[in-house]
Amino acid sequence: MIETVDTMDSRRALSAPEPLRAFNDAGVLAAADVHVALRLAALSGEKDPAVLLATALAVRGPRLGHVYVDLATIAEQATVDADEPVELSALPWPAARDWTRALSRSVLVATGEDDDEPALGGGAPPAQPLPPGGAPPAQPLPPGGAPSAQPLPPGGAPPPARPRTLGQGSAPARPLRLTGTRLYLDRYWREERQVAADLRAFGERAALGIDEALLAEGLRRLFPRDADDRQRLAGATATRRRLTVVAGGPGTGKTTAVARILALLFEQARAANDPQPLVALAAPTGKAAARLEEAVRAEARSLDVAPPIREQLLELGGSTLHRLLGWKPGSHSRFRHDRSNHLPHDVVVVDETSMVSLSLMARLVEAVRPGARLVLVGDPGQLTSIEAGAVLGDIVGPAADRSRPASGVVGGHIGDGIVVLDRAHRFGSGIAAVADAVRGGDAVATLEALRDYPGEVAWIPVDVAVAPDALSEVRDQAVAAGKAVATAAAAGDSAKALQAIGAFRVLCAHRRGDHGAQAWRERVESWLAAAIDGFANQGEWYVGRPLLMTENDYGLRLYNGDTGVVVAGDDGRPGAAFERHEQLIGTARLEAVETVYAMTIHKAQGSQFDTAVVLLPPETSPILTRELLYTAVTRARTRLIVAGTEDAIRAAVARPVARASGLRARLWEEPGASRVHPAGGSVRSSRMPGRG
Repeated sequence: MIETVDTMDSRRALSAPEPLRAFNDAGVLAAADVHVALRLAALSGEKDPAVLLATALAVRGPRLGHVYVDLATIAEQATVDADEPVELSALPWPAARDWTRALSRSVLVATGEDDDEPALGGGAPPAQPLPPGGAPPAQPLPPGGAPSAQPLPPGGAPPPARPRTLGQGSAPARPLRLTGTRLYLDRYWREERQVAADLRAFGERAALGIDEALLAEGLRRLFPRDADDRQRLAGATATRRRLTVVAGGPGTGKTTAVARILALLFEQARAANDPQPLVALAAPTGKAAARLEEAVRAEARSLDVAPPIREQLLELGGSTLHRLLGWKPGSHSRFRHDRSNHLPHDVVVVDETSMVSLSLMARLVEAVRPGARLVLVGDPGQLTSIEAGAVLGDIVGPAADRSRPASGVVGGHIGDGIVVLDRAHRFGSGIAAVADAVRGGDAVATLEALRDYPGEVAWIPVDVAVAPDALSEVRDQAVAAGKAVATAAAAGDSAKALQAIGAFRVLCAHRRGDHGAQAWRERVESWLAAAIDGFANQGEWYVGRPLLMTENDYGLRLYNGDTGVVVAGDDGRPGAAFERHEQLIGTARLEAVETVYAMTIHKAQGSQFDTAVVLLPPETSPILTRELLYTAVTRARTRLIVAGTEDAIRAAVARPVARASGLRARLWEEPGASRVHPAGGSVRSSRMPGRG
């Protein structure tokens, strides 16, 4: 049964006509999805209820990470995040054949893969506005603001054909694109095609003028005999090709390979008496960009290269992708650099590519010069962008299958530039065994690995919200870590205090609620207050308080996700110590910070802790996925503690993030063969709550 509707619920679009009302009441559609569909109906005169429902579902898709909605499967795959079970099969889903026929005759919908109409957004020129008086008068709206819904004729035949334009004398401007049974918002269809075409073009271009003898000597010197063979392959591939993807899990040496790749490229330019290549180090977030910069510089100090090469590497700085592209708030194109104003760089390296959305990737690849090198680095098994698309997983595609060769997997230019690193150097065998089992989707092996390495891995099989007292080991370690931080901070030892806060962290799937980071932050503080004299009486900026930045502050060179600690200054007043900062920062200058005894797994992406405690929500949680658990597990260096029921672990491992995307098919298969792909690889649909 459909749950009872709360008329005061802001999620409800009370003026919606049927069938939008039913789908909104069930939780399939949000109020915003309904309002966009109704607005387009009012502008176009569209009245077919099946078209309005499909429009709302197309708007819903990107909100949940999908690039399109498949009308043939949405009735079986759609799920919602609801407190009570919802029988979605009882909703009035149109038959797919009738649905697509109605859409193909709608003024709102362009059909097929032919790009014969102007774009509506993204990086392509916008559609021309309607001329004054040129639009047909909108149909009067009935009370409630919704256009009147006309049922399909008996037998499901579509209504008579309507004009193919929204206004007399105007260019076609259709916000939707139907290819087969897949319905896109036009912007995402164009971006998906553009990214595939641009990446294929990069993949087809070999770098010219390579000194193969110098390259062979550099590979022997920078990747010695005992080095990872796949890292050496990455170095050779990035030197010879315009597009290289260096994929792999945490600790497999991706950023180590990046530093050595850049050294090889600098050596090639120096030997040819060419100008020093202009290199951009970038990432989706400021924190990730800063870590990439630090990793490249740290590796440069120990490389066997000529002093001028080392100096060039040490001078490289990191940037967010938005800053690199020249984000212009309020402008039509959004970025200063695009296809008509390319980036000046000869080499663009992007770390944490798994967090790059389809739209941001479209803006990046169009801005890179055709003759430049693009190096994409990341882990396709980790959490994807919160926006639409699973770009890195789609690009890596079948190369993520470790039983295949490191590159040239299926043939074709994209596969030839992909190198998957698989030798972990960061954590022990127990954590690696858990991570491998989770990533492989093997729940039985995951549970066995959680039990089989007691010195390195601990599993507490409880629901942490129901039985928090079962976490005595977590409490003891949290108190010990908090005391170590407080002692170093009180002594004014910033370096030791920063090291201490990285030794232990509680990771939560949710931000709020009984399983959330906010509640566990308060719980850990209460443990410390009971264990440390005077802890509760020090005020907001108490010495030893661990800090987490929640927004970028470019003036202070602090980024969303950076961690710090309050320490005692030489003058007796507290100040905040952060990595990459030699001086304390006055607490009055910090605005977007919070206490970080516990943090969300999403915020922890890209970080490492000596001991990571992973607190899992119940198996019904809509965000409990394989990628979430894999990301959480791989945050631990030496000790992993997982607290959660067996059902929660099994549910997470069995539930990959499935996103409807056609990019992988466009890169690896025949165009038009797009389907739902988990972010990390094999083809499978998911019925994850809130994601279908």
